[in-house]
Amino acid sequence: MKFFVDTADIAEIRDLAATGLLDGVTTNPTLVAKSGRDFFEVLKDICAVVTGPVSAEVTATDTDGMIKEGEKLARIADNITIKLPMTWDGLKACRHFSSKNIMTNVTLCFSAPQALLAAKAGATFVSPFVGRLDDIGEVGMKLIDDICTIYKQYDALETQVLVASVRNLQHITDAAKLGAHVATIPPKVLKEMIHHPLTDKGLATFLEDWKKTGQKIA
Repeated sequence: MKFFVDTADIAEIRDLAATGLLDGVTTNPTLVAKSGRDFFEVLKDICAVVTGPVSAEVTATDTDGMIKEGEKLARIADNITIKLPMTWDGLKACRHFSSKNIMTNVTLCFSAPQALLAAKAGATFVSPFVGRLDDIGEVGMKLIDDICTIYKQYDALETQVLVASVRNLQHITDAAKLGAHVATIPPKVLKEMIHHPLTDKGLATFLEDWKKTGQKIA
């Protein structure tokens, strides 16, 4: 499974990219607004650090507006992915960009039929929001299961399932078990993946035992 990070904080992106484990970045207007910086400058900086897909979201709600904004965003870098809403206008814009081999990410997906429409429109990625479904008493991972099962039935569907609104490590584990292609993860949650109390305890024990030998490796 590929790991994208869900942030517009360039310092955090650089830190995570240095591990070699970061496959891409997703942004949205809310995340960019939190950065307090110019939208296009933020995206340019991210694309200079990350070679994988970088999702940049349009703000227009009509097809022509989405296409105009998307084409401007696509000129920033070859790895820009145009992020479009799950609406009829968004799907029309998706078809426009997919016909030009420009990557797209259809976002705010909350049902399997929506995901099927995104795939039919040629989306590179579809973003089901698992955490937001959990918030209203539904089981977000059931949606991931449904979408992955449907996509596997049809070789012609090449859209990748990008699990969004990830809140915890269980979301990541479940998404991987179901065969989701990508998880876009907040930096805090991604960093939590490395931790386990028994790892910390074991390392502390090994170091203490080694100290007692009085030896040095270098």
